[in-house]
Amino acid sequence: MTDHLADALNTIKTHEIVGQDKCTVKATKLIAKVLEVLKQHNYLKSYTKVDMGRGGYFEVELEGKINDCGVIKPRIPVRRHDWNKTEEEFIPAYNIGLLIVSTPGGIMTNADARQNHTGGRLLAYVY
Repeated sequence: MTDHLADALNTIKTHEIVGQDKCTVKATKLIAKVLEVLKQHNYLKSYTKVDMGRGGYFEVELEGKINDCGVIKPRIPVRRHDWNKTEEEFIPAYNIGLLIVSTPGGIMTNADARQNHTGGRLLAYVY
């Protein structure tokens, strides 16, 4: 099995490292929600979906702000009281970067999950 989210984040990271301003990634619902979170936090300029009937892909315009990103495997569950310990483990410093989390309220960042007093499963990190 392939992890489409890992492939998408790896593609974005490698295009950022090379200095390109656009890339394409496979279109899935999870990737769409993760790209939306990245766009809200100014890691991406924009993205558009190109539909090809059964599948499709996203054309992503890069901002040039991503130093590192990737998925967290296995997808670790985090309780609502354990955000500090988890952030110390995956994020390099306070207020630098974010964790992308799957919660009962949807895909959001660790700060949003902490504010909503909810736990979830870690999907990815970016800084």
